[in-house]
Amino acid sequence: MLTDHDLRELLDFQASSAVVSLYLNTDPSAGNKETHRRHLRALLRQVESPADVEAIERYFEHEFDWSGRSVAVFSCARQDWFRSFPLAIPLRSRVRVSDRPHVKPLADLLDSYGGYGVALVDKQGARFFYFHLGELIEQEGVLGEAVRHTKRGGGSQAAGRRGGIAGQTNYTEEVAERNLREAAEFAARFFSENNVRRVLIGGTEENVNLFRSLLPKAWQSLVVGTFPMSMTASHTEVLERAMQIGEEAERRQEAKWVESLITAAAKGKNAVLGLEDTLKALNDGRIQTLFILEGDRQPGYQCTQCSYLTSVEVATCPYCGGAVKSIPDAVELAVRRVMQNGGEVEVLRQNEALAAKGRIGALLRY
Repeated sequence: MLTDHDLRELLDFQASSAVVSLYLNTDPSAGNKETHRRHLRALLRQVESPADVEAIERYFEHEFDWSGRSVAVFSCARQDWFRSFPLAIPLRSRVRVSDRPHVKPLADLLDSYGGYGVALVDKQGARFFYFHLGELIEQEGVLGEAVRHTKRGGGSQAAGRRGGIAGQTNYTEEVAERNLREAAEFAARFFSENNVRRVLIGGTEENVNLFRSLLPKAWQSLVVGTFPMSMTASHTEVLERAMQIGEEAERRQEAKWVESLITAAAKGKNAVLGLEDTLKALNDGRIQTLFILEGDRQPGYQCTQCSYLTSVEVATCPYCGGAVKSIPDAVELAVRRVMQNGGEVEVLRQNEALAAKGRIGALLRY
């Protein structure tokens, strides 16, 4: 299971020779096992290192069980280094050979599908789910005091007397609120222990609103969507609904981010747009949050001595005077460097506004 720690290890890996990064789509809807094997062989024909080809083939022959929807494999045979990550979400098949692991697809995946906490609530308790990269990782529940409902009619309507509705109603509401308060306290612990990044709440509108108001404010701020759903819903139903709501909320959030980014850049307020201005800010260590479009690749140039990046062809590095080489994907290096420097990377699925401004931009620290 891919984690933030795994991504950090890939980012920090120092290779003394070429690294093979292979992504293979194994989704059953895209073909059977033999179809995927043929695609794998075609990808490996692009790799010129026999030792890496052998290591990857050995993995698929003896370790990979072909049960997921895609897999990411990284190999640097000369350093006896190999990592693999079966995934429950399909990724486009591709292979890259470079001096470092090609991690951008995994960063995209963690950004879009990582760390969902889901709460299904009713007046008596709650069920909690942690979904990560399309898989159910954890489930727990909490059950409070039973809520008794009084049938209308057949008894005295005087409050406080046997069969009285008002007294019973007040008691019922008190029990329900107490149960949801306990559920909210449990939720805060559950979300914290599982490093949840975004929260979804299912149930009736009344129960959802009350539960949300009882959550600590830090968790209220991470609620990205709510939806009607029964406490008895299956894992599959919860997962499908959670991913749908989460993606819709993500698109809305992305639109707000880009609007703020473009407005700030137009006013000259710690924001840049376009590849060259973004790379300049990156070289100065000023990027706080990098915004890119999913799958975007843009060529550029890199200094062989100080790693200065630019999209403009130059004879020598303006920083150190070193030699400059062309690179096929400056965006990939920008993603890597921002994450290594402790910044954030937001990968946007589709955004015409950002596409019109150069497909990349950043909010700056200063």
